[in-house]
Amino acid sequence: MRLGKDLVDKPIITVSDGRHMGKAKDVYLDRHLQEMTGIYLGREGLFRRKDNFIPRASVVVFGVDAILVENAEAITDSKETTIEGWVRLSDLIGRDVDTPGGTRLGTIGDVILDTAGRVTGFSLGRVLVDGPIAEQRAIAREVVIDNGNEDGVMTIDLLKAERVSLPTETEADTSAATDTNNNEGGEEN
Repeated sequence: MRLGKDLVDKPIITVSDGRHMGKAKDVYLDRHLQEMTGIYLGREGLFRRKDNFIPRASVVVFGVDAILVENAEAITDSKETTIEGWVRLSDLIGRDVDTPGGTRLGTIGDVILDTAGRVTGFSLGRVLVDGPIAEQRAIAREVVIDNGNEDGVMTIDLLKAERVSLPTETEADTSAATDTNNNEGGEEN
């Protein structure tokens, strides 16, 4: 398990020739907040600005000290590949979390990723309630009812959130390995 913030500011190095390609400035997630889709590198251009990023599929290793990509061609931009609907981690941090009844529970502090880049949960930067959520300071992805892309407020099932704990590193790694082995035939899940 790793936090999305742990990837920010890491150098990006090519495996092919060891070239330093820059630093990760942010993390992209899919619009459903289920998986990491890429690493944001920043913007360039004076008039026709474009976002540079590395798609998740181009990353070889998310290392302790660096992010390794196959080669320099891993970097693409928003003119070549559509990133519409993707959510940047920096836009997710601080998002309010509430119940369907409107009770505020806290705010998102970070995203919790497994080794395959899937979102397993969200750490809470601020907790406004007592109980299991306050003790864990995190919620599992499976308790999210509405991710808040439309109204800016994530809604969760509180009863389920109090019963469901985040998987441990061993459970998440086993799940990722099982999914990878089950998907070797190239079928989409």
